[in-house]
Amino acid sequence: MTTLAPGLDYLDLQFRGHPEIIATAVLHAAAGVALVDPGPAATLEHLHTALDRKGIAIRDIRQILLTHIHLDHAGATGSLLRENPAIEVFVHERGAPHLVDPTKLLSSAARLYGQDMDRLWGDVLPVPAARVHPLSGGEQIVAGGRELRVAYTPGHASHHVSYFDPASRVAFVGDVAGIRRGAGTYVMPPTPPPDIDLEIWRVSEERVLAWDPDTLFLTHFGPYHGARAHFQELMARLDIWSDIARRLLADPSLSDAERQARFVADTLRDLRRSVGEQEAEQYSRAGRLDYSWQGLSRYWRKRAEALGGNGGHGGG
Repeated sequence: MTTLAPGLDYLDLQFRGHPEIIATAVLHAAAGVALVDPGPAATLEHLHTALDRKGIAIRDIRQILLTHIHLDHAGATGSLLRENPAIEVFVHERGAPHLVDPTKLLSSAARLYGQDMDRLWGDVLPVPAARVHPLSGGEQIVAGGRELRVAYTPGHASHHVSYFDPASRVAFVGDVAGIRRGAGTYVMPPTPPPDIDLEIWRVSEERVLAWDPDTLFLTHFGPYHGARAHFQELMARLDIWSDIARRLLADPSLSDAERQARFVADTLRDLRRSVGEQEAEQYSRAGRLDYSWQGLSRYWRKRAEALGGNGGHGGG
């Protein structure tokens, strides 16, 4: 477990045995413990071990704060509530029903992950409705002994929120600030289907920057200073990836399978050039490039249809 500030640590869930893929923030005080994005159920054993080393038991957890309900962020929530039914869960109001009844969430995820579902994410258990606190953005909540501000930050997901701790000036931003690893500046956009929205993503960027955070805490992976430069890099990469996707969509000679393969090859080449082959593999574990193609292609097709266009040239 690594310290961000007094009473604020984070731990590496060692997803599938790999370091720096999924991080969980731990807020702790005499009033109890809060976790931000506890990760998938498949990493519960490591979560237990890491908390034990800090002297924290599951019974000490008072709140779980979810940036959104994707399984790599929230999948362990129901299992933790089974161990400690007193935990309060904070989540955007659009995501709340899918915690209580994860049937549709699991069905949607199964279309992406297929036979890998259990191996990647483990059991996804429902969360008792009485323990779920829906958020819409703009709230102030108390968790882990801290007063936190909440902002609605869609773009990566329509049910995404971020949390800001004014005392430490740390913003917990889930996936809305992208994927970044190590000491480099490369910020990779996570753009899986079904509901990425590039226009509203820029609105969310401004909501986070309006807090003037000293540190962005990314679930993938960890803390970074220089919030404005970080978001500039993310948005520049989103523009580059969108240009690739739209060019491929506009080529009628290609099948969808060929478009996806070319998108993955082009973005992987860019990633390797920036961070090296070994690190590019780790980035790809945190956010798969084929899924990013599926999200971007869906977005630009919908934009083209809405504007009465065709192919990939729907504005932007």
